[in-house]
Amino acid sequence: MKQQRAIAITIFLVCLLNFPLLSLFNKAVFIFGMPLVYVYVFCVWTIGIIIIAIIAESKNVEDIQEHE
Repeated sequence: MKQQRAIAITIFLVCLLNFPLLSLFNKAVFIFGMPLVYVYVFCVWTIGIIIIAIIAESKNVEDIQEHE
């Protein structure tokens, strides 16, 4: 189950970091002195790492039942 979730999150992140969505954020707008597209990429990347870490650390129902 973890592997399926990780694959789904990876595909979702690839879609979020693909050209059509990146072009939406490629504007002459600056947030804290950084271009909007950089802020978008760093935020998506950080959220992706956090979600993958949560999935990796979570326990499956199957894992719990095997240890009993």
